[in-house]
Amino acid sequence: MFDNMNILITGGTGSFGHEFVRYILNNYKPKRLVVFSRDEMKQWEMAKNFSGYKCLRFFIGDVREKERLYRALANIDYVVHAAATKIVPTAEYNPFECVKTNIIGAMNVIDAAIDRKVKKVVALSTDKASSPINLYGATKLASDKLFTASNAYTGEHGTQFSVVRYGNVVSSRGSVIPLFKEQRKKGVLTITDFEMTRFILSLDDAVKTVDFAFKNMVGAEIFIRKIPSIKIIDLAKCIAPSCQYKEIGIRPGEKLHEQLISKDEAHYTYEYENYYKVLSPLYNWSTGSKRIGDGKRVPKDFFYTSDNNMSWLTGSELKSWIDGIN
Repeated sequence: MFDNMNILITGGTGSFGHEFVRYILNNYKPKRLVVFSRDEMKQWEMAKNFSGYKCLRFFIGDVREKERLYRALANIDYVVHAAATKIVPTAEYNPFECVKTNIIGAMNVIDAAIDRKVKKVVALSTDKASSPINLYGATKLASDKLFTASNAYTGEHGTQFSVVRYGNVVSSRGSVIPLFKEQRKKGVLTITDFEMTRFILSLDDAVKTVDFAFKNMVGAEIFIRKIPSIKIIDLAKCIAPSCQYKEIGIRPGEKLHEQLISKDEAHYTYEYENYYKVLSPLYNWSTGSKRIGDGKRVPKDFFYTSDNNMSWLTGSELKSWIDGIN
């Protein structure tokens, strides 16, 4: 569906952006693929890594600036919104900046996409947006609500907005795996809590989930891929089996276990073979057959957390999985 189309990704110089650009260039023939971000050095380095692709463009800008977004979205067909302030402690200590990027930035993307008659927008979310206890999660919950609700006022053109929500992406910037690999050089790995669990998926799977969302969205859905869980202590033993492990306590705003779907969201959640869909209750969107398709309503007491998951990666299976994506 991306052949001969104009695509833009905000926050495009991040880990997801690199993998998304690589995926699109390897699997489609876009007319233009625009990387929108505010760091000129990262754009310069990325341009060198992807040299030779005439369709690839780089656009300096910030999602906080609506006028710049409006210029960047000229003649764009599809948008992936990946720009965000993501590190939990950073958001806790810089709350105003987090709100400006994650909420005001989302509003700017929505308004500019509608005004520029973009066909579809998929916004990236996080497990921290489900029953949030930290500012990052709260701002992403607000962002999710903004994107799903915006399907109600897109006008005659009908820009479609949906969300993809997933857990920790392996080896992405700021994730625990690069940290553990660095710490093993000193022989001691710091672990917040030995009982901590997390959802985990590869960058490749994250990108394919976004591709899937574009192909299957009607608008106002939150797509959630079924992914495995891990225990952080098992991950540490996998990466550095001969090291010591030091428990340092949970950081401000951090959960012991992450959640992708809450009990309250179960009222509007449908299960499919490889994923779930949380539908918006606005305008009876959660009961329409067009959005539900062949999905099966989950039980009323359903919830999807990293500690109650049916799929786990442990031992040799975890090591094989980690080795296979590095």
